Amino acid sequence: MSRFFKNKITFLVLVTLMLFIVMGVSSNKGSLSWLDNGVTIFSTPFQKLALYSSKKTGDFFYYFKDVDKLRSENEFLKKQIAQLQEENRKLNDYKKKNVELRKALKLKDSYDDYKPIGANIIAKDMGNWFNLFRIDVGSEDGIKKDFPVRTSEGLVGRIESADVTSSKVTTIIDNGSTVSARLSKNGSYVLIKGDSELKDKGLCLMDYIDPDADISVGDVVETSGLGGIYPKGIIIGKVKQIRKSSNDFSKYAVVEPTVDFKRLDQVIVLNKKWME
Repeated sequence: MSRFFKNKITFLVLVTLMLFIVMGVSSNKGSLSWLDNGVTIFSTPFQKLALYSSKKTGDFFYYFKDVDKLRSENEFLKKQIAQLQEENRKLNDYKKKNVELRKALKLKDSYDDYKPIGANIIAKDMGNWFNLFRIDVGSEDGIKKDFPVRTSEGLVGRIESADVTSSKVTTIIDNGSTVSARLSKNGSYVLIKGDSELKDKGLCLMDYIDPDADISVGDVVETSGLGGIYPKGIIIGKVKQIRKSSNDFSKYAVVEPTVDFKRLDQVIVLNKKWME
C-alpha cells in the first residue's frame, strides 16, 4: 500500500512540474525565455568553472614554458661568468708576469753578463713550501743547469736540470742547497744551507760563521759572488736567530729568506750570456 502512495506522489510531482512549464511558456506568448533563463541559471556556474579551468590550464603550461626559458638563460649566464673568470685569471697572470719582467729589466743594468728570462711555475713537489719546482722555460729558451733563479725580492735558487720546454729548480731552502754568501754590513763570508727541519718553515741555515764576526738579528745576507753560480749582491734574507753550537766555540744562525716560498708563482732565470 505504501509503495502505491509513493508512486502516486511521484506522479503528482511530475504533473505539477509539467503544468508550471506550460504556464511559463503560455505567459510569455510562446517565448522560451523563461525556460532559457532557467537553463542559463543552471548552466552559468558550470560555464564559469570551465572558463576558470581553461585559464588555469593555460597559466600552468605558460609557467613551465617560462621555467624552461629561465633555466636556459641561467645556463647561458653561468657559462659567460665562467668564461669571464677564466679571462680575468689569465689577465692577472699576464699582469704579474709583466710586473716581474719590468723588474727584471731594471736588474739588467746590475748584471750585464746575464739576460733575465721570466718564467711561470707549472709544478712543484708535495708540501706547503716550494723547495723543488718546475718552470715553463727550457733548453729551447737557452736555459742550462746551474743558471741562477731569483725574483725581484731576492734569491730563489738554481736550475737543477733542463729539458726542451721546462726546467727543474732547486731552491735555497732545499736541504741539498748551499750558497756562498756574506753579511751586507761588513762583508763577512758565511755559507747558507738548506736544512731538513728549517725547510718546513721556509727558513735556511747560516753556517761557517767566523767566531769574531759581528753578526746580529736583522742583518741582511746576500750572495758573495764566489762559487761560480750566483752573481754577487743578490739579497738572500735576514738573520732571524743566532744560536751557539754544542761546543760553545762556534755559532750558527737561522735566516729568513726575502722570497716567500709559500706563495711563489713566477721567477726570473738569469741566463749566463757567455754560456749561450
